[in-house]
Amino acid sequence: MKTIAFIIQKEFKQIFRNKGMLPIIFIMPLLQLIILSNAATFEIKNIKFAYIDQDRTSASRALIEKFEASSYFNVLAEYPSEEQSDQALLKGQADIILEIPRYFERDFLKDEKGTLGVTINAIDGAAAGVENVYVTQIIRNFNKNLQMEAMRFSETGLQPININSIPLFWYNETLNYKTYMVPGILVLLVTMITLFLSGMNIVREKEIGTLEQINVTPIRKSQFIIGKLFPFWVLGLTLLTIGLLIAKLIFNVPIIGSLPLMYFYTGIYLLVILGIGLFISNFTETQQQAMFIAWFFMVIFILMSGLFTPIESMPKWAQAITEFNPIKYFVEVMRMVMLKGSDFMDILPQLTKTLLYALIMNGLAVWSYKKSN
Repeated sequence: MKTIAFIIQKEFKQIFRNKGMLPIIFIMPLLQLIILSNAATFEIKNIKFAYIDQDRTSASRALIEKFEASSYFNVLAEYPSEEQSDQALLKGQADIILEIPRYFERDFLKDEKGTLGVTINAIDGAAAGVENVYVTQIIRNFNKNLQMEAMRFSETGLQPININSIPLFWYNETLNYKTYMVPGILVLLVTMITLFLSGMNIVREKEIGTLEQINVTPIRKSQFIIGKLFPFWVLGLTLLTIGLLIAKLIFNVPIIGSLPLMYFYTGIYLLVILGIGLFISNFTETQQQAMFIAWFFMVIFILMSGLFTPIESMPKWAQAITEFNPIKYFVEVMRMVMLKGSDFMDILPQLTKTLLYALIMNGLAVWSYKKSN
């Protein structure tokens, strides 16, 4: 125990003596959490909207006013022809072109149907899909209002039957995307810092030549590894604490579930990440190599974790691969505990897989570490 305590004390001293490392460990992740949580949004606003109104009736003007009243659209211009609107779309001066044909109002009142042309810049397919949903909702609401007006002034005097739905939004009543994104980004930052630092830790000993001196001492492999990785385990929990404070105080993200349960799972998850970092360091000779390899796996883990894109939308083979992604489970647990108030039994499947992952990765890391007496 004295040997492990000595190594841990030595590691903490090295961390806090390196003045250039402290901003990277503490300040940069917190800035990234604040910036990314505001920038990583699924909402699309200030959509550049233009239109061609060939009908010029009260109905067409009312439809345009619907788009002007929306907070998602920025109605910029009216074009007299399709050629000019196509040029605006080509030059990036407009994202959406709405074309209202001639006799639109007359055809709707006469035949109870009408046709509108909507042209969307779909270079960004995801954004185009969201924009199409916005346009469809506005047109659908406008259509209902127009139908009600038509029946109100009809000869029969029949009134439409109104069926109103009252939605209930659980776990995120205000539909604030930050409530969804902040826990995931916090997972990302805790993972990145601990993985990179643990991956470069033993490699640094190789570069400065102290690892050979340690290898000939009577220190056991288990003692050396525990002493080396424990400070980064504490560091990961410290980053989680600071991140939770920022999530609550700055973004007002609800923390409904148990904090001890969150820390308990994070402690096991950090063993997975530290084991991966140690495993990487055992097969690299320089910190640069360790950084590149760690970043390679991080990119794959992040993109396939469900943090930015839903796992259900991935191909079946990709969904199968995500079962081996530890970040996926951490993201799920953080959102479940923070937003849903899930208890121990709710996260037991993720906890079991993470614990198994930790045993395998740390076993491989200890096995691959070469120590000569």
